[in-house]
Amino acid sequence: MLITASFALVATGAAVSIGVAGSKPSADVVAVDGSTVGDIADRGPAVSRGGSRSAPELRARTLERTAKPQATRADRALLPQTVAAAIRKADTQLWTTTELNLWTRPDDRARQVGVLDSGKKVAVTGRAMLGRQEIVLAGEARWVTVGYLSDEKPDLGPSSGGQCTNGTSVPSSVSPNIQAIHQSVCANFPEIVTYGTLRPDGEHAQGIAMDIMVAGDRGWQVAEFLREYSSEFGVNYLIHAQRIWSVGRSAEGWRAMEDRGSVTANHYDHVHVTTY
Repeated sequence: MLITASFALVATGAAVSIGVAGSKPSADVVAVDGSTVGDIADRGPAVSRGGSRSAPELRARTLERTAKPQATRADRALLPQTVAAAIRKADTQLWTTTELNLWTRPDDRARQVGVLDSGKKVAVTGRAMLGRQEIVLAGEARWVTVGYLSDEKPDLGPSSGGQCTNGTSVPSSVSPNIQAIHQSVCANFPEIVTYGTLRPDGEHAQGIAMDIMVAGDRGWQVAEFLREYSSEFGVNYLIHAQRIWSVGRSAEGWRAMEDRGSVTANHYDHVHVTTY
């Protein structure tokens, strides 16, 4: 009996061992290397037991967040309430020292909305970024290049206006353009006291030309002054120091002229101006 029982016990153990070896391993059994025993392709997607999102969902959320444009420093500075506060505090005024482009923003997304002339006094907010500073014009915030505002009014040099105070004059029979040129040159260069207008030849006889007796660097200053304001004075062409400038060929600048044989004939001792 004892022998029979022992044999039965051994047979039962062997049968159990064979049954375990022939069955499919459980997916809940973890292998030594940390992976789940069994064919991974037979398993469904992992399900979070704590309610958190799966890896693909998290990646999608991350991509969505990074795709949205981030507000820049300039964007934050241009928030309506921020701009309004800056305008209210703009109690300092400075002078423009040159012509300045006006921009809607300080960054590369700005639009140019005009030009501010030199010698203008404007309110500043004190805000600056990206090489531009904020000013206030007609209640609006605008941005200009840093470095061209001063607390002192700049010396702008000659202007097209002014009064002649040195006692010189031109005949009343010359053209209005010649009269205006004399008035302005006299006001800006009062040391010049000799002007040649009417004479029997050519454009001088018509009252549309004048010789302004000045030489050297000062002569070039007068010539450039008349060229700068040529449209206001109705200038047709200028001659000085054997060079000619004309409205019709203005893109060529000052052009060389042939030698006419003398200082006066080559216009070294005066600036000649002919008007329309």
